[in-house]
Amino acid sequence: MNGAVVRALGTRADPARDTIALDGERIPAPGPPRTVVLHKPRGVVSTLADPEGRPTVAALVAGAGRRLYPVGRLDVSSSGLLLLTDDGALAASLLHPRRALARVYRVKVRGAPPEDAITRLRRGVRLEDGKTAPARVRVLGRLPTKTWLEVTVFEGRTHLVRRMCEAVGHQVDKLARLRLGPIALGTLPPGAWRDVTPRELAALRAAAGLRPRAGGGAPAPPRRARDTRPRRPRPRPGSPPPVAAHAEASAPPGARPPGRCPRPRRPRP
Repeated sequence: MNGAVVRALGTRADPARDTIALDGERIPAPGPPRTVVLHKPRGVVSTLADPEGRPTVAALVAGAGRRLYPVGRLDVSSSGLLLLTDDGALAASLLHPRRALARVYRVKVRGAPPEDAITRLRRGVRLEDGKTAPARVRVLGRLPTKTWLEVTVFEGRTHLVRRMCEAVGHQVDKLARLRLGPIALGTLPPGAWRDVTPRELAALRAAAGLRPRAGGGAPAPPRRARDTRPRRPRPRPGSPPPVAAHAEASAPPGARPPGRCPRPRRPRP
């Protein structure tokens, strides 16, 4: 490190400031953290490796050129938006329960949920791990034996939307996540990924309670130049008007300075 051989365990190094080499070959400093949006297809596991040999999201984002970690998970039977990043602070803050990020899902359930079932979903239903927080539910369409719903939850519990629908008597056939906080899936095709834009990254960091990263996000508005011209003092109420210095200097001896009112004299008896 910096031309010296390091033999002490636990030695700390900053890749941005220190020169690190292994066997004489310099290790390049890592670039800024990267965050991508993936449209996860059904049948793909939201992990970097799977002991059962199923396809993983790591294979789908291998073209990113670095190891990215999923922010939360979508179960293997679900599809839709999944964030992956190597920014540990961003991922931890987004997943913290106090953030209550909005998660929007398009869900197809069996049967036709009546209005009281929709109301229960909106108010919260009791599950084995506690009652759910109030959710937003909108009916998108009704088919003879199926119903499409849009469900927005503000919790990150495992299989939450599926368990909510089953708790009111309607099993989920299809589930796709359309939005996570300020990031929308849009028209991204299944299996494809893209980098988040600087504006999206700034919105993500704001939603996570983090400061904007230097050089990222929308540019700040230009600051107005400060007016440095000297300002004339404002006269106080009841004070005489200011008198120019040159006028006072050029007045004849014994003359009253201009601008001053003469004092009235008392009449002699």
